[in-house]
Amino acid sequence: MEFKSLEELAGHKNMRQLIQLRWVAIFGQALTIAIVHFVFKVDLSLPPMLEVLAGLLAFNIGCQLRWHDRKVVTNRELFLSLCVDVAALTLQLYFSGGITNPFVFLYLMQIVLSGILLDFKAALAILAASIGCVLGLVLFSQPLDLPMNHQLGFSSLYIQGTIICFTLNAVLLTLFIQRIRSNLRDRDAEISQIQFQAAEERHIIRMALLASGAAHELGTPLATLSIILGDWCRMPELARNQVVQSDIAEMQTQLQRCKSILTGVLMSAGETRGEESLKTTMKGFLDSVVAEWRESRRVVDFEYLNGFNGDDIAVVSDTTIKQMIVNVLNNALDASPNWVKLEASREDGFLKVVVTDAGAGFDPQILAQFGNIYQSTKGQLGGGLGLFLVIKVADELGGTVNVQNLPTGGAQVTLFIPLESIQLE
Repeated sequence: MEFKSLEELAGHKNMRQLIQLRWVAIFGQALTIAIVHFVFKVDLSLPPMLEVLAGLLAFNIGCQLRWHDRKVVTNRELFLSLCVDVAALTLQLYFSGGITNPFVFLYLMQIVLSGILLDFKAALAILAASIGCVLGLVLFSQPLDLPMNHQLGFSSLYIQGTIICFTLNAVLLTLFIQRIRSNLRDRDAEISQIQFQAAEERHIIRMALLASGAAHELGTPLATLSIILGDWCRMPELARNQVVQSDIAEMQTQLQRCKSILTGVLMSAGETRGEESLKTTMKGFLDSVVAEWRESRRVVDFEYLNGFNGDDIAVVSDTTIKQMIVNVLNNALDASPNWVKLEASREDGFLKVVVTDAGAGFDPQILAQFGNIYQSTKGQLGGGLGLFLVIKVADELGGTVNVQNLPTGGAQVTLFIPLESIQLE
C-alpha cells in the first residue's frame, strides 16, 4: 500500500469525525434557536434559519451514506465539506444579527479544523473565506434585537451567548483534536510497519543474491562429484564390494539432497537450476514430494494422507510449491522429531495441505506477528525465513497460509493453493 493511500484512509476517519461533529452542530443549532426564540423571546427569522438547518441536515445525511462504504477521502473532499459548514454558519448568522451575534466566534472552530485536516493551501482558503464572511456580515445582515447590557454581567443575554459559544468551541475542539491525533498515530504506525516490511524485503533480496551466487558456485563441484560417483558404481573392483556400494549409494542420496537444497535456494532467489518442468498429476506430485522428503529427512513416525478426492488433474511438477511444502515439513520436523503428519485434500478449487506436529507449538507473540522474517522459535539470527518465504510464495500464487496451536498440543500449518495456478489446460 502506498503512503498516499494511507493518507486517504486516514482522511476517511477524519471525515467520519467531521460528520459526527456536524450532527452535534445541527442538534446544537436547533436547540439554540428554540431556546432563544421561545424561552428568551428574541425575534428570529425562523423560516430561513430552519431552511438552512434542513439543508445542513440533508447534506450530512448524504455524507453519512456516501462515506459509509467508500473508504478513501481526498483532501479536496474534506475541503468542500468544510466549505459547506462555513457557508451554513454564515447564513445562520446573516439571519440572526451578523457580527453582533455572540456565536460568530464559531468561525474559529472551522479555521482550526481546516488547519488540522487540510493541506496548507486549502487551510489558507478556509481562513480567507471565514475572514471574508465575517467582514461581509459587518456590512450585510438582518438585525438581531439582542441588547448588549454588559453591565448586567451573567444576566446579559449577549454574555451568556458568548460563554456558551466559548464552551462549545473549547469542548468540541478538545474532543475532536484528540480523535484526530489518534487517527494520525494509527496512520504513522501503519507507515512504520510498511517501512519495516520494505526493509525486510530488501534484506531478503540481498540474501537471495548472496545465496544465488553461492548456489551457482556449488553447482559445478556437485556435478563433478555426481560424475565421479557414477564412475565408481561401474568400476569392477568396486562393484563387487557391497560395503563400498552401500556407501556410494548413500553418498549419491546425500548429493541429490544437496542438489535439491540448491534448487530451493535458487527458487527463493527467483531462479532455477535449468531443470525442465515435468508434467504429472496432482496425486503423483504430492506423492513424489513426500517420498523425496522422507528419503532426505529422518522421522520416527510420519503419517501421510493423500485425500485429493475426485478426478485427478494434470499439473506441472512445480519447484516453488514443492519447496513450500518441504519448508513447512522441515519446520514441523525440527519442532517434533518423533511425529509429523501431512494431509492433502481438494477444497473449493484449492489444494489444501495441512502439516501437524507434536512440538511445543508457536509462542503467542510469534503467532501475532507470523510471517515476519525474524519471528522464529529456533532462536537463530534470521530465523523465520522459511515460513516467511512460504507466505510470500502463497501470496504470489493467490493462496493463503494459516497457523494455529492445537488444544491437545503441537502446531498446525495449513496451505491453500489455487488449483488454477498449477493446473495444466
